[in-house]
Amino acid sequence: MKHPALHGLALRIVPFCAALLLRGWFATCRCHEHGQEHRRRALAEGKPVIAVFWHYSLAYLLYHMRDYRAAALVSASRDGDYLAALAGRFKFATVRGSRNRRGLRALMELLDHLRAGEHLAIVADGSQGPPLQAQGGPVMLGSKSGSLILPIAWSASAYFTFRSWDRTALPRPFSRIDLFYGEPLRVPDGLDADGIETHRQELERSLLALYGQAWSRYDKEGH
Repeated sequence: MKHPALHGLALRIVPFCAALLLRGWFATCRCHEHGQEHRRRALAEGKPVIAVFWHYSLAYLLYHMRDYRAAALVSASRDGDYLAALAGRFKFATVRGSRNRRGLRALMELLDHLRAGEHLAIVADGSQGPPLQAQGGPVMLGSKSGSLILPIAWSASAYFTFRSWDRTALPRPFSRIDLFYGEPLRVPDGLDADGIETHRQELERSLLALYGQAWSRYDKEGH
């Protein structure tokens, strides 16, 4: 939507309606959490937590994490304007940026949120993918802040997927959702480029294993 006035109007209406719809939609689902000891361990440290997940799962996790004081990283693109507004409807602060646009500045702003005591919600494979391949941002943030990285994945008994690069998934109404927390990852401070890559690979393996564990409950390899 190129006209500024129409874009501004749509930004007020579309996320508001989407938030109402998703709240009612997901309220019909039954969510079963697994690995809560990992979530409790991460929170018990008394520092904000960096929650990390694959892009396909974003819509439901914005709803699921709505009661945490958290900031979410959202693409600085025009389409990202709608996601940022939707995240705001679920009480998230938002930081705008991606690997290719405002990347370094976004990382600094996310660090500011951590230092202010806010958790972070970060898509591991970024706003443009490739899907199910972790990027280094969460590792850099963990290294600079000392916060634990908490992997998260979910699966559902019935769901829709969209024809997007990540095959975005939405649980169907009245479905069962199984949400898994993985073992928190601690990243040493002062990492160089090789260290960041080593821990990036560790994060990717952890998320892929958790993703496989989640979907195996429904005899699937993935969504």
